[in-house]
Amino acid sequence: MGFKTNSSYIWHSIYTFQQTALTLNILLKYIGIFALLALLQVLVFNNIILTEFGITPFFYILLIIILPFETSNWSLLLFAFFLGLFVDMFEDTGGVHAAATVFIAFLRPFILNVFQGREGYSPESSPGIFWYGFAWFFKYAFILTIVHSFIYFIVLEFSFNNFFLTLFKVFFTGVFTILLIIISQYLVFRK
Repeated sequence: MGFKTNSSYIWHSIYTFQQTALTLNILLKYIGIFALLALLQVLVFNNIILTEFGITPFFYILLIIILPFETSNWSLLLFAFFLGLFVDMFEDTGGVHAAATVFIAFLRPFILNVFQGREGYSPESSPGIFWYGFAWFFKYAFILTIVHSFIYFIVLEFSFNNFFLTLFKVFFTGVFTILLIIISQYLVFRK
């Protein structure tokens, strides 16, 4: 009798260790993506300005878009805050990126619930074109991208004086960002 208890305890310990190692590997993977996207944003994408109005892609939000479905809300918000804060430090924008990124991280679970099918999401998957198709991913990513751009420019301008110019910036920044995100899905992020 005591042997079964010890044996089940050992198997449970092994299973818990495997789950912890798996979780740690996933966490390290996304910390690496965090560092890569933050550096790409600061070193490359912040130097791409498409018009005299300052249209710059916000490629770094890809991390918030592709984090696994099982990501807890608090860790999603922490990732978003530190990612936005890192970009803010290099752009000298005083927390505007952090505010916009935290807002889309807060909004993400609600958007995912709206687009969730009857079967729900597969536990081993994450939001992406190869898991859920182009149409699903485009709608999901486009909403988060446009909301991020809108919050960013409204907080940055902090005025409705040039509202239509701000909408112009929101739209074209969002379109350029979503274009880069979709290209990255086909080039880098696969099943």
